[in-house]
Amino acid sequence: MYHSVGDCSDDPYSITVSPDRLDHQLGWLRRRGLRGVSMAELLAARARGKGRGLVGLTFDDGYADFVETALPLLHQHDCGATLFVLPGRLDGDNAWDPLGPRKPLLGARGIRLAAAEGIEIGSHGLTHIDLTQVDDALLHSEVAGSRAVLSDLTGALVDGFCYPYGTIDARVVDAVRDAGYRYGCGIDPGPLTGPHALPRVHIGQNDTAVRLLLKLKLHRLRRRPVEGA
Repeated sequence: MYHSVGDCSDDPYSITVSPDRLDHQLGWLRRRGLRGVSMAELLAARARGKGRGLVGLTFDDGYADFVETALPLLHQHDCGATLFVLPGRLDGDNAWDPLGPRKPLLGARGIRLAAAEGIEIGSHGLTHIDLTQVDDALLHSEVAGSRAVLSDLTGALVDGFCYPYGTIDARVVDAVRDAGYRYGCGIDPGPLTGPHALPRVHIGQNDTAVRLLLKLKLHRLRRRPVEGA
């Protein structure tokens, strides 16, 4: 689970990795015989029993620096990824973060460019709000509405959803499933873990080769297998 790729000097939420660090992290994967792919590719490969050696790479929020900085590094290392964007904040910024610098978000052109370059586009909701705290009408708009907007924008079906803040409950997971998404990404969904509540590991600027190895091993120990995914 990545977010922004750029300047880390003012990063109170630890959401940013520098280009050099991302370069080294992707290189670490490749040297271990692993390849980063989109969530759609990973899940399809696992369904065929061919998921060994693949790692799902996700980038949350749809920062403009994905196209400018992350995408060239992914290509350099022959990796794919899933980019979770906010169609209700096109060309906006991370206004939901009260601290830290304002980071510009991709607009329609940038999202289409990423898709044309082979990046899977998924939904992060419309506006980045805690979905467990909203009524049913707003939940439907954020989940199903964002899928419709992104499908129109990209001209393709949107299969993946990412829960803002990683907060979920059974009602929210059901809404994602009912909206037609094939999978949903959380952080540590606990008993809700399944195809529509997949666990992920946060990767940040401090994750050197040693920390990456520890995170890989701990993730395998902590997460039970996800049936149907």
